[in-house]
Amino acid sequence: MEIIVAPTPKHVGEFAAGRIAKVLDAKPNAVLGVATGSSPVPTYEALERMAQQGLDFSQASAFALDEYVGLPEGHPQSYAEVIRRDVTERLGMNPERVHVPRGHADDIPAACEEYERAIATAGGVDIQLLGIGANGHIGFNEPSSSLAGRTRVKTLTPKTRSDNARFFDGDLSLVPTHCITQGIGTILDARIALLVATGEDKASAVQAMVEGPAGAFCPATALQWHRRAIIVVDEAAASQLTQREYYDFVRDNRPDWQR
Repeated sequence: MEIIVAPTPKHVGEFAAGRIAKVLDAKPNAVLGVATGSSPVPTYEALERMAQQGLDFSQASAFALDEYVGLPEGHPQSYAEVIRRDVTERLGMNPERVHVPRGHADDIPAACEEYERAIATAGGVDIQLLGIGANGHIGFNEPSSSLAGRTRVKTLTPKTRSDNARFFDGDLSLVPTHCITQGIGTILDARIALLVATGEDKASAVQAMVEGPAGAFCPATALQWHRRAIIVVDEAAASQLTQREYYDFVRDNRPDWQR
């Protein structure tokens, strides 16, 4: 793991956007993995500024991590709509190249298999943007999820549903109980895993992910096995890391090719 501690959420977003831009510069038709939630927002804001300055997303493809099951097509809080608003339109991507699991499909298991095939057909994800839940989930892989799982249906924990109620006007009854999510195994297939986290409420999960034993009860610990995982956090999210001095030393002494 490469651990980067940035001063503020804005700096986290700028650093993460720089890594994505580096991939896109080298491969204009790169396959991007995109995430929803609050943590990636500063990254998308930084990428939008880069797009306005000439960074070209028109040949890139994107695959979203997850989607709610049961929301009607076009629902404003479906992740298909969130990705359309926050990623596709703001970055100038071709909508036909942006993919989200079909949580409104009649045959959900078939939709999961279809999504796995689509990622494989695209050549796999070049760089996967991730957030982390306060309970250590990535995507919607909740604690106790298989660390080898593929795209499938998952039941959301009461904590995750409670956290996400803010997107449904605070009404928990409107938050779906199920989702389609890329599995941990699918996420680990990405060539680069780029996780961003901000805020003190993520500090415990970040510490467990980076320094705790790898296991299903903190799904994000699976990134310890990834061949190229980059963890970018702000000061608040880094506040419980015990090896902070070493991480800063590594950051400040990266070889030129890694910058």
